[in-house]
Amino acid sequence: MSAEPIATPPGPWCPDPIRQQRADYTLEDLPNLPDDAPRVELVDGVIQVTPSPTLGHQDISLLLARWLLQHAPDHLRATQAVGVALNANTSRQPDVLLRRAEVRSDRSLLLPEDVVLAVEVVSPGTQRVDRFAKPGEYAAAGIPFYWRIEQDPVHVYAYRLSGQLSLSGERQYELVADSAELIELTEPFEIKLPVAELTA
Repeated sequence: MSAEPIATPPGPWCPDPIRQQRADYTLEDLPNLPDDAPRVELVDGVIQVTPSPTLGHQDISLLLARWLLQHAPDHLRATQAVGVALNANTSRQPDVLLRRAEVRSDRSLLLPEDVVLAVEVVSPGTQRVDRFAKPGEYAAAGIPFYWRIEQDPVHVYAYRLSGQLSLSGERQYELVADSAELIELTEPFEIKLPVAELTA
């Protein structure tokens, strides 16, 4: 009597290489990803697996989300790692965001008009994307405010959409505050954020 072959579990999910090459994934594909799919972003039709963040990155994200939950007015809600549909074939997941409170809680993908503030915490592997690509995409989609948080030491850069277009005719952000000590802003609400609270 021969032994039954041992079933080997399938490997981890990965995007279809042919569709990746054709760059034809769309927002409609995202809800149909398997449950074991890693955290992904959709960029110009290509699915990009988001690398696991460091503990320091996660601490900053969590502490900022908690601070925003405690201080934001009732019409705004802080959220972490929820996708934002920037166009038909691009979706990003800010590390932290402020969304309008009336957005239904069963949504897993937000529209740009749902989002008031997108925040990215920069890690060594995401510097170029967080400093250049994502702010350009968020501005083009009309998200009013963008914060970039650098680590080692922690430094917050706060931007808002500018009334002026770039030389290429695109919307862009302007820097309104930056500090390693205290961020004071009047928009999107009255903010006095001691930066040390993001490292406590």
